[in-house]
Amino acid sequence: MLPVNCGSHADYQNFVVENLRKYYPDPDAISQSTWDIIDRFWNLDLSYTDQNMISKYSKFGPAPRTPSCMHRSYLLSIDFKVDSITEWVSQLKINPLYAILSGFEVGDTPGIGTFYDFFSRLWDSNDNNLSSHLHKLKATVKKPGKKGSKAKPIDKVTVDELFKQLEGTTFSIKDQPYGSLFELFKKEFLENSVRKGLINSSNLSIAGDGTPVVTSARERKHRICECAEKGITDCDCERYFSQPDCDIGWDSSRDCFYHGYDLYMIVASDSESDLPVFPLLNPASMHDSHGFLHSFFRMKSFLPDYNVRKLLLDSAHDAMPYYEYCKKEHITPFIDLNEKRGIKVQYKNDFTIGKDGVPVCKAGRKMNHDGVESSKYRIKFRCPLASRKFGCSCSEPCSNSKYGRTVHLAMKDNPRLINIPPRDSDEWKNEYNARTSVERSNKREKIDFKLESGRHRSTKMWYCRLYHILMLQHLDAWDLPYESALRKLVCNVA
Repeated sequence: MLPVNCGSHADYQNFVVENLRKYYPDPDAISQSTWDIIDRFWNLDLSYTDQNMISKYSKFGPAPRTPSCMHRSYLLSIDFKVDSITEWVSQLKINPLYAILSGFEVGDTPGIGTFYDFFSRLWDSNDNNLSSHLHKLKATVKKPGKKGSKAKPIDKVTVDELFKQLEGTTFSIKDQPYGSLFELFKKEFLENSVRKGLINSSNLSIAGDGTPVVTSARERKHRICECAEKGITDCDCERYFSQPDCDIGWDSSRDCFYHGYDLYMIVASDSESDLPVFPLLNPASMHDSHGFLHSFFRMKSFLPDYNVRKLLLDSAHDAMPYYEYCKKEHITPFIDLNEKRGIKVQYKNDFTIGKDGVPVCKAGRKMNHDGVESSKYRIKFRCPLASRKFGCSCSEPCSNSKYGRTVHLAMKDNPRLINIPPRDSDEWKNEYNARTSVERSNKREKIDFKLESGRHRSTKMWYCRLYHILMLQHLDAWDLPYESALRKLVCNVA
């Protein structure tokens, strides 16, 4: 039968107060750090979970657990750093506090199968993975020659081709297996952060980056053909992969190969708490320049009201199609230059453009800024040795004018190297410094909330764990009252 609605959020709050008074009459017996978690969950309204998931239950059969209680309980397990569902089920039975905060009666808590049944209802697909277990061997990522460098992409499609393909595609959240997870995250957490003023959705500044997610020590696969019995050891037949959505990638920070996903995260870079906006799990071998495009255009489709105005990316994304797209969509790009893709480009025959976007004259001197013409999308530079009184002091002056040689860099000539604001300006540097927000967000997911400790084998479970961690990141950013209203109610025993 359909879930029995436990009532409003106020009913849940009353349930928690009554049971805390009953089982924890002395509030001082609970540590302050635990009280902080209790306060956050007591104020967390998950009523939308019950409304959204009612269609996922049958009208017949025994009464299931309340979805909001299951949802809250899994969030609690991650916040209390319990990585195993089996261990969490045991803790619910022996620790009354965990059961009370979840919304369960002490002594009447769900089992392991109930939790995994709930995860299946959060996943909008009959398959636990995005792709089939059977597929051919992929191209192998090659170790880069320089330490700390990222591996070269193995995708046959170019960034320009992928841009054209994805830009013209409209993605529907209803077609995504993680659709229900995203809707819960969006309605109960992301939109709440927007209402609280933590994210400016009308003028959004985003930072993106990929990070390795290790799911197993090695790739598990086996043959399903009979080629080996015939003496053919290097056949091109399909293999059975235990984790079909994962493959082998290169971890540039640790200089080693790994098996798992490449988590591409898009973060609101101007939020104080580095709040995540949209995640996507890609194969480990996917290059960041492709991972961003898959994530960004899905985010645009799923969050149509979010207006992106600034884009902060590292040098892995330094490709001309990015700048051309930003110019067309009136987005200001803050992308670090990749020296391997060419920097010193000849300009107007006798000048070159340096790695910071500043023109360099024939004598090798960087020119000085002399204004920006935003209406014409160009920047003005002037000879550094020119004096209006004495003229140019250079031994080989570029101009006879006392004002000195002037160069206008127009964005239309090379939008990759010519930026407004210029790359060597304080404005550009201060804005680009916020790109580290995505790295801090990834650190929270992987270190603070122990994302990789899930030890799951399916993409379904990895997405369930990932989205619940993102929910906790938003929950932690919300300010609570200075004095705990819950603690006052628990202490106020009649």
